[in-house]
Amino acid sequence: MMAVPLSVLEVAMVQAGSRAADTLRDTTTFARQVETMGYRRLWYAEHHHSPAIGAFPPVVLIAHAAASTSMIRLGSGGVLAPNHSPIMLAEQFGTLAGLHPERIDLGIGRGPGTLDELTARALRRGAGPITDDEYRVDVAATLRFLVDEVALDDLPEPWLLASSTAGAALAADLGLPVAIAHHIRPDNTAAAIDEYRARFRPSRWCAGPRVLVCVETVCAPTQQDVEWLAGPMNVVKVGLLQGRGDTPFPTPAEAAEHPFTEQERQALAGFLPHQAHGTPDAVARRLTEIVDATGAEELMLVTPVYALKDRLRSYELVATAAGRA
Repeated sequence: MMAVPLSVLEVAMVQAGSRAADTLRDTTTFARQVETMGYRRLWYAEHHHSPAIGAFPPVVLIAHAAASTSMIRLGSGGVLAPNHSPIMLAEQFGTLAGLHPERIDLGIGRGPGTLDELTARALRRGAGPITDDEYRVDVAATLRFLVDEVALDDLPEPWLLASSTAGAALAADLGLPVAIAHHIRPDNTAAAIDEYRARFRPSRWCAGPRVLVCVETVCAPTQQDVEWLAGPMNVVKVGLLQGRGDTPFPTPAEAAEHPFTEQERQALAGFLPHQAHGTPDAVARRLTEIVDATGAEELMLVTPVYALKDRLRSYELVATAAGRA
């Protein structure tokens, strides 16, 4: 049995041959099912201008999922500070927490949520990329508005997302729990966690360091099935590695026919050992290794596979192997 809680990151992939409306309908079924499997929390990521990922505001998905479930914690993983005013974030998530006490998380991230420069500027009303100092001010202001402006007894639990030592240091300075994006930049994980634990200062939000590590996880009964299911995200991933966010999310059959270059195959092969792809026993062992290596108090699993039934089956197999179901 896994010694730490398991949670879920939903990126709402818009699959080839389907519509965004289909993806939205799936999010309801998905939330209800992972709740019954015993996962602790479900977070939604903010993305824009991508053919593979729906541009669905996390705050809206959280509200809908909260009305469709009863126990699982719901939050943003993350809502992106550059795209929102601090007071609006505080009001939106404060309202959610008032409606659904002790169930709402406010996970804050820094990126624009898009690789398209025009979209990023539109989100910022023409402004350029946010600086380190501006980001620090915005996060601190959001926390201040939660306390000073949201006139409710129940507040959301704030988290800071980090994929580098800089983000981890900010979380430590502000006394926030940190969610490490191991599924994006695994080479930075160890250094970011070390920086966070060394610098952490207690706050009203968190008495001691709390580390959540997000891991890309694909689980199926056989290794052949795992590789089939992982194919579509591999196609999207090589596009992202080339700085392109315009790659649709293909079917497994389409992905199997994709002509990867040798350089792309090597990049994918270098990423895979850091994640948790495999049969149930293999995934359970790999997740345990990640907990042992990082000291994480919680793991969050992201499973970007094509069909809802296969995504749910992966989470079900992991839950069973980890002793959750």
